Amino acid sequence: MIEERLTPLISERFLNEEKYRQGHIRIINALPERRILGLHLPEMKQVAKELVRQGDASSFISACKQEYDKDRFSLTYEETLIWGLTINALKCSLDERLEYLKAYIPVLDNWAVCDSFCCNAKWAMKVPSQTLWGFLLPYFQSKQEFEVRFAIVISMCYLMKEEWLTAIFQQLEKIDLPSIHSEYTNLPSPYYVRMGMAWLLATALAKYPDETRSFVNVSTLTDEVKRLYARKARESFRTKKVSPF
Repeated sequence: MIEERLTPLISERFLNEEKYRQGHIRIINALPERRILGLHLPEMKQVAKELVRQGDASSFISACKQEYDKDRFSLTYEETLIWGLTINALKCSLDERLEYLKAYIPVLDNWAVCDSFCCNAKWAMKVPSQTLWGFLLPYFQSKQEFEVRFAIVISMCYLMKEEWLTAIFQQLEKIDLPSIHSEYTNLPSPYYVRMGMAWLLATALAKYPDETRSFVNVSTLTDEVKRLYARKARESFRTKKVSPF
């Protein structure tokens, strides 16, 4: 793909400092088959913007899909993320963007790719909430770990409004954790869905403490999710002084 274009942008510390390199790899925690080049997010966002500016975005996205379909692990971590960042940066209609997304979301297999894409999907702020929610609902019900996390994180970033709290909380309760497939065999499955749920609840606690506490106290969420939520809330500077229960 575009590995040659990315190589000059690799962090010097990643290249020259073993401790830093291993720490970077450990934090990303990609699946073992996924290569990591060592770029930082600002450089990847810049590449995505350049692809759009040069008129190469659509051909790049199509090439990524073709390459992924042949061998999903032929794309590096960085190329996989730039694919998503390019979708975010495109100047296109909502229908076109959502079509690109339908092909991209099943590619998500890592928390860093998922969350970096979601947190930079600023176009979602301009989408009518009902339209965005309708797009997300099937992914809440997915059996794939990062499709569910995608729905959770997008909801947290762009639908965390008082009028949507009940709908979001209801979808969290409907998530059937034992049925979700995870490729991370060294973590309690599905770890990244549970952590996404905890992150959303801790964020909701910061904005709507009474409503969030009321929901958690009567919900059917698992004890583990509630423990993760409480831990996340206590660790967050936004909620560490607010009781999660």
